[in-house]
Amino acid sequence: MATIPLKYITRQAEITAKFMEAMNTHMDAFMAGETEHMLSLKEIAAIMCLHPVHVTNVIKLHTGHHPCYFYEHRILAEARALLKNPHLSITDIAIRLTYDTSNFTKFFKQYEGITPSAFRKQNT
Repeated sequence: MATIPLKYITRQAEITAKFMEAMNTHMDAFMAGETEHMLSLKEIAAIMCLHPVHVTNVIKLHTGHHPCYFYEHRILAEARALLKNPHLSITDIAIRLTYDTSNFTKFFKQYEGITPSAFRKQNT
């Protein structure tokens, strides 16, 4: 089996790093209230001046994960932080993260293994 030339591996790492930087910069701005909507993968790829399918394929090849994996884990980290604030309702947190309460609960439970309410009880 032929090996992948180093210049292509380096480009995969570069594209992955640029995606992570763009995604994290956007999430920082979103959580700070500097923007009102979450960018799609297509919009993040446009910021990188790359086609979204190319970004997806390169990141999957380089990391073994779809770009959404990283986006969802960042959202999960933000949800965990928000849930530790007892003054915010779960509905408020869901809305802040652009979910309705039911879908937020499903999303959180899928990745965390427990409901937002259970997580809050364990962490406050």
